[in-house]
Amino acid sequence: MSESKDCACSAGPKLIFSCSGAADVGAIADQAARKLSAEGKGKMFCMAGIGGRVEGIMKTTEGASKIVAIDGCPLNCAKHSLEQAGFTQFEHVRLAELGMEKGKSPVSDDKVAKVVAKCEEAL
Repeated sequence: MSESKDCACSAGPKLIFSCSGAADVGAIADQAARKLSAEGKGKMFCMAGIGGRVEGIMKTTEGASKIVAIDGCPLNCAKHSLEQAGFTQFEHVRLAELGMEKGKSPVSDDKVAKVVAKCEEAL
């Protein structure tokens, strides 16, 4: 009698899509996504590729085991871009909900760490 065991080795990647806008909060969101990716918590993926409906990026995203969108400001560009591309199952981290305001939140290690911690919960 053989026993079948499932492994996570064939699971899709955990993808992180970040606002990388020109404002301070866009820079914080971007740096948090890069830190998460560098630490192996997920893979930062191309938000512009979603907007441009690039085939390979769309297919990889369709196969993701988890998706996190990080938005710097209340315009929610990352969230809207994913939704307009047909993705509805993702976690959404908003810097405004973490007390950061566009134009009033200079980039700092503490702010980036706060976003990273929130994203780790979502992943």
